[in-house]
Amino acid sequence: MRAFAFLVFLLSSFAVMGQYHFSGELSKENSGSMVYLSLVEDYRKSSRVYLEQIIRKVPVDSLGQFSFEGNNLLDDNRIYRIHLDGCSENANAQHFLGHCNSSQSVLFIANNRDTLHFPTSFGNQTLCTVNSTNPKSALILDIEALKEEMVFDFMEFRSEANQKLNSDKWFGKLQDFGQSAEEPLAELYIYDFLSDKRNETYNHYLLDVSENDYYANLLTRLKSSYPNTGFTQQYEAEIVSDQHLVSFRNGDAWSWKWVLTGLLVFSLGLNIYLVFRNQSKTKKQKQQLLQKLTSQEQKIVNYILNDRSNKEIAAEMFVSLSTIKTHINNLYKKLDVSSRQEVVARFKK
Repeated sequence: MRAFAFLVFLLSSFAVMGQYHFSGELSKENSGSMVYLSLVEDYRKSSRVYLEQIIRKVPVDSLGQFSFEGNNLLDDNRIYRIHLDGCSENANAQHFLGHCNSSQSVLFIANNRDTLHFPTSFGNQTLCTVNSTNPKSALILDIEALKEEMVFDFMEFRSEANQKLNSDKWFGKLQDFGQSAEEPLAELYIYDFLSDKRNETYNHYLLDVSENDYYANLLTRLKSSYPNTGFTQQYEAEIVSDQHLVSFRNGDAWSWKWVLTGLLVFSLGLNIYLVFRNQSKTKKQKQQLLQKLTSQEQKIVNYILNDRSNKEIAAEMFVSLSTIKTHINNLYKKLDVSSRQEVVARFKK
C-alpha cells in the first residue's frame, strides 16, 4: 500500500512540476544498450524508426532501467516512440538509427507534463504496458491489440464474402474506438493503418472514403484540436486526393477520359502550330537579313554556312583573297556580327 501511495505521489509531483518523466524496466542483459526517444509528427512514419525523429537517447543502467526527463517536449499531446537498440556489436553500421530486427519499441501519446513508466509485465515482456498520468498514453497499445484481433478474424475465414464482412466490421470498430477515445492522434494512427496501400484494407478504404462522412468529421476534429499542424494539413490533402481518385475510378472516369483526350488533341495541335509558326518566322527573318546584303555577299554567306575557307571562297568566285575579306567585313557590319560563328548562328538558328 505504501509503495502504491509513493508511486501516486511520484507521478503527481512530476506532473505538477511541468516536466516529463518517461522511465521503464528492461532485462539486465540490456545493460549498456541505448534507448531512444523519438517524436513521430508524420503519421505515415510510425511503422519504423527514422533518424530525424530521434530527439534523445540514454543508456540502460546495470539494473536494466532507463529514464528520460526534462521540459523540452511539446505541451500538446503528440505520438512518441521509445525503442531499445537491439543491434549486435557486429552491426555498428546500423547504430546511427539504433534499430535492428531484434530491437524493441513502443508508441505512446504524451506531452511535456506527463510521467510514464513501462514496467516489465508477465513473462518478462518489456515495453508492452504503460502506467501514465495521461489517460490517453496507452491508446496506441490498445489499437495494436485490436489490430491483432482483426488479423485473426481475417485469417480464420479467407473467403471473399468473409473479407467483405470483416472489413465492414473492423473499419467500424476501429473508427468507433478512435472517436470514443476523443483523441484525434489515435484516429490518425488508425487511419494510417486502414489506408496503407500495402495492406489488404486499402481497397475497402477507397470504398469507405467515398461513402463515409467519418473522414470529413475527423478532419473537423483535427482542425479543432491540432490546427495549423503538418499532420492535419497532410491528412486533409490525402483525403481530398483519395476522394478524387475514387471519383475518377467510378462514374466520372469516362468523362475524365474525354477531357484528357481533348486536352491531348489540343496540346498536339498547339505544338504543331507553334512549330510551323516558328519555322515561318525564322524563314522570314533570314530573308530580311539577306535583303540587307548584295548578291556577292549573299553568295559568301552561303559559302560560310557550308564551312568554306576564305581561300576556297575566292577560288570559287574567281576573285582575289583581299576582295573576299572586304566583302566579309562589309557583311559583318550589315549583320551586326564579328565572326563566322555569329554568321552561322544568325542563319541556322
